Amino acid sequence: MNNYTHILLAADFSEHGEIVAQKARYLASKYQAKLSVIHIVDNLPITDAAYGPVIPFDIDLNEELMNAATRRLAELGKQLSIPEDRQFLEMGSAKLEIVATAEEQHVDLIVVGSHGRHGLALLLGSTANGVLHHAKCDVLAVRLQDD
Repeated sequence: MNNYTHILLAADFSEHGEIVAQKARYLASKYQAKLSVIHIVDNLPITDAAYGPVIPFDIDLNEELMNAATRRLAELGKQLSIPEDRQFLEMGSAKLEIVATAEEQHVDLIVVGSHGRHGLALLLGSTANGVLHHAKCDVLAVRLQDD
């Protein structure tokens, strides 16, 4: 079995994100691997084709979300000693953007947090599940406890 050489941390900036970040840092240290981090800002304008936009899609809101995410990502990168060129911020579908970036950057392990979801949240799917089923590399889903 080969050691991992490039690990991608999928950061969601949640209250439990520190647990996932520390697991990724530990694995990068253990395998002497490069550590990168990605955060995805959801781009989900709510519309209905029959009625048009239900909630107006405000481009300034997206810009503000991206600016805030850029600051948070830079802070996390600093905490984990991840250089700027290995900090990725995308807007769109989390599972698709994480998988695409992993392929582009030749990542061999993606580390993502996973909550135990039930009901509607389970039906909508989870990022961890989507990444697990679409990634071409290994995926570690760090189990997070919901309060």
